[in-house]
Amino acid sequence: MTIQPPEEAFCLLDTPQALPVVQLYVMPSFFLVVLILGLPLNLLSLWVFFHRLRRWTRSTVFLFNLTLADTSWLVVLPFLIHYHLDHLYWKLGLGFCTGVRMFYHNYFYLSIFFVTCISVDRYLAIVHPLRSLVLLGRRQTCLLCVAVWVAAVLLSIPVATMSMIQTCPGSNRTVCTLYVMLSETRESLPYTVVCSFVGFVLPLLSICYCGLHSLRQLRHRPSRPDPHHKQRRLRRVLSTALVLFALFYLPYHMCRNAAIVMRAVYPDNPASWQPADLAFSLEMCFCGLITCVNPLFSCFIGGQFRREFHGTFALILSQCPGAHVASRISKRTRQTVRTRQGTSTVAPERAVSEASHA
Repeated sequence: MTIQPPEEAFCLLDTPQALPVVQLYVMPSFFLVVLILGLPLNLLSLWVFFHRLRRWTRSTVFLFNLTLADTSWLVVLPFLIHYHLDHLYWKLGLGFCTGVRMFYHNYFYLSIFFVTCISVDRYLAIVHPLRSLVLLGRRQTCLLCVAVWVAAVLLSIPVATMSMIQTCPGSNRTVCTLYVMLSETRESLPYTVVCSFVGFVLPLLSICYCGLHSLRQLRHRPSRPDPHHKQRRLRRVLSTALVLFALFYLPYHMCRNAAIVMRAVYPDNPASWQPADLAFSLEMCFCGLITCVNPLFSCFIGGQFRREFHGTFALILSQCPGAHVASRISKRTRQTVRTRQGTSTVAPERAVSEASHA
């Protein structure tokens, strides 16, 4: 069967269909808003990690890597914005096309894996506190983060092989293909199934298992004071992770798989692909908000990070001309923000106590 240009629907931009409108106007506008909001938040988060946190727990290391993944994706985002604003005319060559498509796909699994690592870390600190010192010490935590980056890259390599530059029929306009919209599904269908299972189903099951077993362990312990509010913090991690999966990761995988399955079921009827393509394009826009939500996730999960982030953010606002925030900043917060400097590494011998403060 002849492979149709995967972006053929985008070559006819004058049609009154909804998909070209989303591609030409909604998507670049949404990405631009995400870039304007997300990049400052994540850069500020990185600054707090490097300059304000004196003690790094295991959760702090995972949150730092999550922020680093967000920032890396936001740096690549201008290429997609330019592509859509330029009426889907790709002028940057095959290398950039492959890199942008691969990185977009790669980012979602980095985000999922690091959120899962945070949940597993809480589980080990509560259910297996002594064993966690060996399983996730300083060296092991760093190696795990490296392994997550490598695994996400390996999982995204097929995207590079399915990305290509194609020319629109009847014009010299070139498009950067998207593997989800390839009309030939012999590669894309099994690939999306594997990615959905390895990169979504397994992490979701891990989060549910770790959360439920941790809660059961805390409930079965003898009644005693809980000064660090472990149960509340654990519920916070579990509920926030499940909300992220429900709002972003689940709809993304459903829409992506639907777009590919429709091509496999109705290979000779491109009109039947349009609803799934439209849903996936809108979901691509919405998922960009993860980069704005993750800094809030870091504040919600990490108590130390939250205090430093809020204090630094308030101090920055107080320096803005005409801002009246200074009166609302306590003297203690100001002093803390200005005096805390430097970072330290994870101390495995204090991991259990630090995990409860993270």
